[in-house]
Amino acid sequence: MLEIWGWAARELAKSAAVLALVFGLARPAGAQDVQGAGSTFVAPIIMKWAADYRRQTGVAVSYDAVGSGAGIQKIETGDVDFGASDKPLDPAELAKLGLCQFPVVIGGVVPVVNLPGVLHGTIKFTGRLLADIFIGRIKRWDDAAIRSINPRLALPPMPITVVHRTDGSGTTYNWVDFLAKASPEWNGKVGIGLSVKWPVGIGGNGNAGVAAAVRRTKGAIGYVEYAYAVANKLAYGQVANTHGLFMSPDAETFQAAAETVDWRQHPDFAVLMTDAASPTAYPIAATTFVLMYKEPKDRARSSAALAFFRWALEHGDKQAADLDYVALPPSLVLLIEQYWASQIKSIKAPRE
Repeated sequence: MLEIWGWAARELAKSAAVLALVFGLARPAGAQDVQGAGSTFVAPIIMKWAADYRRQTGVAVSYDAVGSGAGIQKIETGDVDFGASDKPLDPAELAKLGLCQFPVVIGGVVPVVNLPGVLHGTIKFTGRLLADIFIGRIKRWDDAAIRSINPRLALPPMPITVVHRTDGSGTTYNWVDFLAKASPEWNGKVGIGLSVKWPVGIGGNGNAGVAAAVRRTKGAIGYVEYAYAVANKLAYGQVANTHGLFMSPDAETFQAAAETVDWRQHPDFAVLMTDAASPTAYPIAATTFVLMYKEPKDRARSSAALAFFRWALEHGDKQAADLDYVALPPSLVLLIEQYWASQIKSIKAPRE
């Protein structure tokens, strides 16, 4: 494994040298600022990267955290230089739209609760239990189904308030994909999508909106990207993976899920990481995909966007870790940079 990572790091350095000839990190005269929009899942790290990148280069990267659905729409209409979605588009749809996509960082979707006496990582859920709660079958916290897997937890005799997203959301997409895999009833009655017809509950806009609604509502349960749970000091639960092991969300369990993916086998990197096969994997790990045009109308702005993501993928590991995300490994970054060179006309292939 170390030999593979060493090879990837060496190849990445070569690739970086080639791309540096195209982009450069120092801001040249007339350099373009960049506009993106989409996923709230990835907003904290994109905004942190953007702030650090501007200090180093003078190039401004603006990001509008409007949800994955709106991000897809905005890149389709050409309103932004890049969109961001936690749901990958399939290769046929990408080809139809003239888009390409690539992952930028790994995180996880976590159940968060507001219950007296319940601390981080103390309450446990299975996928089937979460589906039964979100479909409205289980209505109280002292229900026997919850108590059976939390026998040592003092669960209050209070009603459950479900909190879900109101916007088109990639966080939702990964969440309901996991529920659908765990529950035939959920799959048949509610299904999978950026937005679904929620059987019960109240809504919040974006990860921030769900976090805020859970925080102010006693007895609430919702789902947010892990960084939002940490930032808002929300109690999050352990979730059982495919091996029946209850896993806490953290960098190690997200990375274990990511390591099960052979990215070379998935055209345009189109794959979800829910229910990864590793016994040490958190079962609702996810990544955010950046969407860009293969033949951009404004090549200068497209090149500026790619320069930003090259910098983020090669130099943004610490910022990602500080915000409770997992940076992509060098081997995957190398694949992404090769993908750029083959797919996006902003990049000129190096001469032999």
